[in-house]
Parts: sequence; C-alpha cells; structure tokens
Amino acid sequence: MSNSIKLKKVAYKRIRWLGLLPVVFLVGLMPTIAQAHRGAPDEADACVTRVGFERVHFTAYTPTLSGDREYCSIIPEIGPTNLVFDYEGKSLRNVSVEFEITKEPEGQRVFYQQPKKVKNGTFDSMVDFSQYGAGNYLAHIAIVDKDKRLDTHIPFSVGLESVPGKGYMPQIVMIGSLLLLAYIVMKLANKEAPNHSPGA
Repeated sequence: MSNSIKLKKVAYKRIRWLGLLPVVFLVGLMPTIAQAHRGAPDEADACVTRVGFERVHFTAYTPTLSGDREYCSIIPEIGPTNLVFDYEGKSLRNVSVEFEITKEPEGQRVFYQQPKKVKNGTFDSMVDFSQYGAGNYLAHIAIVDKDKRLDTHIPFSVGLESVPGKGYMPQIVMIGSLLLLAYIVMKLANKEAPNHSPGA
C-alpha cells in the first residue's frame, strides 16, 4: 500500500472524529437538570400535595421579576408573586377550601382566603413578599366542612436560594473540553501529515 493511500486513510479517520464534535457540542448545550417541575404520574413532586383524596398542584410566578417562569419549593427573588393552586380532580370543587400563607417559624400570616368553593378548580392570588422579607413559608390548604377541618401544607422558600439548573458551568466545561479535544485531534493529524519540503 502506498504512503499516499495510508496518509489518506489516517486523514479520513481524523476528519471522521472531527465530524462528531458538533454532535457532542449540541449534547453539551442541553440542560443538565430538567426545568419542568411536573413529573411522571408516579414520580414524587414537591409541588403537589393531597387534600383528602384530591391532589392539589402549587405553582408560583413572579411576573415582574422573571416573566412566566414557574416556581414551587424555591422562589428565588422577593417581590409580587402570583400563587396558583390547581385541583387535579373534581371532588374539591364541591367543598369549601381555605387558603393561607404563613411565614415560618413564627407562623405569621401573610395571606388568608376564607373557605369558599372554587368551581373552576383553580385558585390564584397575588402576595407581595417584599413586605415580609426572605424566609421560609408554608402554603396551607384546608377543607372546611361544618365543624370538620382537614389541613395540609406545602413548604417553600422565598429569596433564600437560587433555582438549581440555572448555572452555565456545565456548558462552559463542555465547550472547554470540546476545544481541547479539537486541539488534540489537530495535533495528531498534523503529526501524521508528511513534511513536504522544497528540497525533498
């Protein structure tokens, strides 16, 4: 086999490896932590609680700070926050439900909605947490029926921590690794290439 054919095969192998770089690059740009917080039906979800036999989904939005981004157990910034409680079934629509938000551990009430029937299955209200400050809070959801009361809670924090998955460090590491890989492949390709000097 002639040297030129051998060199072409080596060059082809190097180019083939370089062709994989865009694929690895695109995979590296994919988020490392899922941003959606509604999981599979059997997956535990910190944003869902049971009130009696019914599941209620809690979502928080800070429209003036982060647009339509959804939060639940961690609300990273302090400000006007739209709190939404969605009934996942229909039985709660026919009973009176009470909603309350308290700051913990003091138990200071920051929001209260008297028991009422929510026929459309979605209750939402605005709370400005800048009036109460950063801290840990509890969302209380209670079925109130005559002299009976069934209460459940969803804990969440406001202004204490950032949401996981927002950082760009995994993408920076991936890009750096790809650049290093490209450099190594180019060095190997140059090492295998023949030296054509004018006097040869």
